[in-house]
Amino acid sequence: MGVFFLVVLLSHGGMATISEIQERLALYRQAERSILEGGQEYRTGAVRFTRADLGRIQDYIRELEQQLAIAQSSGRLTHNVTVFGGRR
Repeated sequence: MGVFFLVVLLSHGGMATISEIQERLALYRQAERSILEGGQEYRTGAVRFTRADLGRIQDYIRELEQQLAIAQSSGRLTHNVTVFGGRR
């Protein structure tokens, strides 16, 4: 999948704040919970709906956790947030 970028850039070109990263992380955790509790797919009559890909959601959660750890340590990587290939 490649190495994740460790900085979230917003549409206005600036870096995300800690609170913005935390908010995004909370949203991705809610999405993960929805998939885990309700399944990847569901039907309503003849219409089938597919939720977001669980694996990708979990990858984004790990990425955001890494970004948060870096942001909280003033942008310095420490031994407990070293990234190899974008995975922990």
